[in-house]
Amino acid sequence: MTSGTHTDVPSMVSALLPDPVPAEEYDQCPVTEVLRRVGDKWSVLVVVLLGKRPYRFNELHRAIATISQRMLTRTLRGLETDGLVHREVFPTTPPSVEYRLTPLGRSLLVPLSALADWVVEHRAEIAAARSTSASVSDRDVATLGADAAPASS
Repeated sequence: MTSGTHTDVPSMVSALLPDPVPAEEYDQCPVTEVLRRVGDKWSVLVVVLLGKRPYRFNELHRAIATISQRMLTRTLRGLETDGLVHREVFPTTPPSVEYRLTPLGRSLLVPLSALADWVVEHRAEIAAARSTSASVSDRDVATLGADAAPASS
């Protein structure tokens, strides 16, 4: 989506923001709220996996090697609360639970794919910038250490 006046600038980026942005306004912004959910450690991975097919809880837990049951439960509940994931309980003994993306959750795969494509396209530039930044940080620490050292008499 683009703005009416700047066809090459996405509408979100071209939106006017107060200067400075009040903390309360930032915290209550629906975009901030959703980005916090999607930007947490596990949500994107869960959405991507569920984008391939429905999963039962234990199957999903096994598919993500390092997530705890508690964190998977919290992540799924949050995604369910936001309408991205549907939880269905089957009347078996013991009951089995299956998770699948809702149509809203499926629509999230489009921007997630675009972001992933962008990262792959720019990963070398990002790695180079990180390397440069780490080198500058190391030099700053070395300089700071030299400046902080007591003068010898």
